[in-house]
Amino acid sequence: MTPVIEARSLARDYSVSRGAFRPPATVKALAGVSFALEAGRTLAVVGESGSGKSTLARLLTLIEKPTAGALMIDGEDVALASAATRKRLRQEIQIVFQNPYGSLNPRQTIGKALEEPLLVNTAMGAAGRKAAALAIMEKVGLRPEYYHRYPHMFSGGQRQRIAIARAIVLRPKILVLDEPVSALDVSIRAQVLNLLASLQEEFQLAYVFVSHDLSVVRHIADDVLVIYLGHAVEMGSREAIFQSPKHPYTRALLSATPVADPGVKRERILLAGEPPSPLSPPPGCPFNPRCPLAFDRCRVEKPPLGRKQGREVACWAVEA
Repeated sequence: MTPVIEARSLARDYSVSRGAFRPPATVKALAGVSFALEAGRTLAVVGESGSGKSTLARLLTLIEKPTAGALMIDGEDVALASAATRKRLRQEIQIVFQNPYGSLNPRQTIGKALEEPLLVNTAMGAAGRKAAALAIMEKVGLRPEYYHRYPHMFSGGQRQRIAIARAIVLRPKILVLDEPVSALDVSIRAQVLNLLASLQEEFQLAYVFVSHDLSVVRHIADDVLVIYLGHAVEMGSREAIFQSPKHPYTRALLSATPVADPGVKRERILLAGEPPSPLSPPPGCPFNPRCPLAFDRCRVEKPPLGRKQGREVACWAVEA
């Protein structure tokens, strides 16, 4: 099956001022991440805070341009596309943010918020836009009388349903979900995850699910991409990653995930030190200063992401 979205060595650098008399520094927020995603499947992107997950989300949704690499949507290279093609591709990929209240205009009714994408991107009349907004509200479990209400009149779970409705009102093929349930209560979280699963099945949506909550990732993902300091360190199927992680960073992440069964004993892997600054990443493997398996080669030569033991791993200590 042809992927609906494909990233090829995506990288994003930011220039940071260091004062009037010093040259600016470069932050390598993302350093060459690649993946391909088919319709109806979910790719989870996981890692610590500051690993580059949200930067990747902004590149995928065309909010920012990559410094290097290529992004393909529906087989079209975004960087080479005309302005008209880019406008069409923007409709194919939408984003749901972590904070639903912050992503909604408090002065705009829910009905108008849902109609706005149709007003900007389609030639629908007022009656058609209202009918489409009401239909999408029903899809996400919102009652029609909510159409004239404002965001402050809803709970967190209802606001996230509104944000999801606004994202799919244009019938996109890809949804980028940036921590979509981390701000919600546990019971509401399960409802929103079930809603996302049913919408994916109905519309054959491809999801890029950005999260640090590995218990949620285990529930929703088909494939998992692990990022550390802007680098992809392991990628594979959900079963491969959760049952037999190979990269030492992935093993440490999974060991920190709480388990509901008190009878299950798990080895807790504690990493030494803090993540290096992206202003001055270490030479060689970016994880080597904290890695318990690091040896001399790791400190001078960066390992490529290669096929090892049923998944892609970037680690010299993992045997092919």
